[in-house]
Amino acid sequence: MNKDALTKAANEARGLAIDAVHACSSGHLGLPLGCAEIGAVLFSESLNFNPAAPKWLNRDRFILSAGHGSMFIYTWLHLAGYKVSLQDLKDFRKLHSVTPGHPEYAETDGVEATTGPLGQGIGNAVGYALSGKRAAARYNTTDHTIFDNHIIALAGDGCLQEGVAQEAIAFAGHNALDNLILIYDSNDVTLDAMADKTQGWDTERYFQSLNWDTQTIDGHDLDTILSAVQNAKDNNNGKPKIIIAKTEIGRGIPQVAGTAKAHGESGANFSDEARQGLGLPTEHFFVSEETKTHFTSQAIAKKEAFESWQATYDAWSTENPDLAVELENNVAKVVPTDLSDQIPAFPEDYANATRAAGGDVINHIAKAVPSMITGSADLFGSTKNYLKDEGDFSAETPSGRNIWFGIREHAMGAICNGVAYDGLFRISGATFCVFADYLRPSIRLAGLAHLPVTFIFTHDSVGVGEDGPTHQPVETVSGLRVIPNLDVIRPADQEEVAGAWISAMERTDGPSALIFSRQKVVSLNNYAPLAIRRDGVAKGAYILKKEEGDLECIILATGSEVGHALEAAKQIGAGARVVSAPCLERFDRQSDAYRQEILPASCSKRVAIEAGVTGLWYKYVGLEGKVVGIDRFGMSAPGDVVMTELGITPDSIVNALA
Repeated sequence: MNKDALTKAANEARGLAIDAVHACSSGHLGLPLGCAEIGAVLFSESLNFNPAAPKWLNRDRFILSAGHGSMFIYTWLHLAGYKVSLQDLKDFRKLHSVTPGHPEYAETDGVEATTGPLGQGIGNAVGYALSGKRAAARYNTTDHTIFDNHIIALAGDGCLQEGVAQEAIAFAGHNALDNLILIYDSNDVTLDAMADKTQGWDTERYFQSLNWDTQTIDGHDLDTILSAVQNAKDNNNGKPKIIIAKTEIGRGIPQVAGTAKAHGESGANFSDEARQGLGLPTEHFFVSEETKTHFTSQAIAKKEAFESWQATYDAWSTENPDLAVELENNVAKVVPTDLSDQIPAFPEDYANATRAAGGDVINHIAKAVPSMITGSADLFGSTKNYLKDEGDFSAETPSGRNIWFGIREHAMGAICNGVAYDGLFRISGATFCVFADYLRPSIRLAGLAHLPVTFIFTHDSVGVGEDGPTHQPVETVSGLRVIPNLDVIRPADQEEVAGAWISAMERTDGPSALIFSRQKVVSLNNYAPLAIRRDGVAKGAYILKKEEGDLECIILATGSEVGHALEAAKQIGAGARVVSAPCLERFDRQSDAYRQEILPASCSKRVAIEAGVTGLWYKYVGLEGKVVGIDRFGMSAPGDVVMTELGITPDSIVNALA
């Protein structure tokens, strides 16, 4: 290690961060300045990557969990040779730049996750580590190791205080994810005040109690940082690692260093004095020739390591062609074009809850899609998404396809996102619908980052029954529908369940939420064939029962309420059309012609029914239409009794159309 070169690079990185934040009068200087030496060691010495191949399968993944310190990662990506130019640094936080306020996945080469909300990045890193462990177990052979990378995350006090992080930390320790290294920027300061205002834990003892290895170091000593990271990488002892790096926040700006004022942009007011104190020239956005030369030489060495791995991969691929095709298909998110054919038709007399049908369907999909893995928040027995005969993911069996997340819904969401960011496996996670808000921030980020995660939510309505209003979602499904880029699919019967899973698997540009019932639902076999129901889900809405005369009214329904719509149509007569609308988002993406075919403007006499809040349905029934729903909390009683008491009945539909 060339300490002089790295010391110079660290100070120049501080200068770049100061200049960028000063230029836009916005941003967070504390971490980029306080962790400059850590960045120098990581991006020069410790991380294995190739800027020319930013998605190299065996690269070390670096995740900046404290995403507000984004100038840290942008600066080091620039110096390391990624496609982040000096002009990009000058465009920090400007419209359409590749250097937005917080790192955004798929917008900047080298950014592995969208880490805005604190703590999410730690959960994402755990997901990456899970993916790496499973990839090594699945694809490494006796003769060839193609996966042995590490996941390194940089986090601060804000990340560690968030509950999502603590859930993920416990999961990582229990599952022995020793390919995970967490660097804790321990500077004794939070945004508002000194850290002791809000925390007083013994960090080492806390992590040790959760099966983590711990080291506490001087976060400004280059030798110590290098040694700590290398020790963490070398120690494959079944424990994730935390390096507690004692740093000075805002180091390099004496007026704010070591105080809460250093967290944000206020230190940039002292730009000129700071540059002088750091030994930098008056030229802004300065990078010396010595620093450029150092990182160019490092990039060459990293490229050579990549080429050596590529030779190993080629040999492995030749000797293991089936595994190679599987892995390549996983990365490309290939789903069989005949996936529907690989899900057998349900029996004609099938009558069960959609969660039960979901359990059957996911097992057929798992056989057709080797990349599929799934998990549940201590609810496999209720959510029914357990993959039979596929083993459980654990320290002893990392190849298992079932993940036991424990009662950690928020971490489950963040971990699922991390697996999806890694892109090697297609993951789903399950819990009760009413608990969706426990992982809502993760669902939102999956939509923002276009991650193909499938979220499974069962016990979808007041039909849950005796458990009462705390467990009866009324607002939850509509609450999920307002998240951009999330497909919310609430199937009505077993074949719509198959269509829901097929739609979720074929979607690669965003997440899907599958909403399943606890109670049994009626089969729609007598109203439309299998193919129409499955394809109807893909289109979001379809005509389940066509009017038998002149069209007089349209009844829209979703999920278990479709059965009520069909009963109401019998009472109304020949002029009633029933539209099953399992996914409003997919329906909205259809052509105007298709939407007019299903909901012709000529028919304004419409009613929608769903056992939940009513507001969103007026988009489809119009101001002249009616909505039968529940704009209140539920009650404790058998599910069918609650439904009747709250007016979710065929008679309510008929009365609304009277």
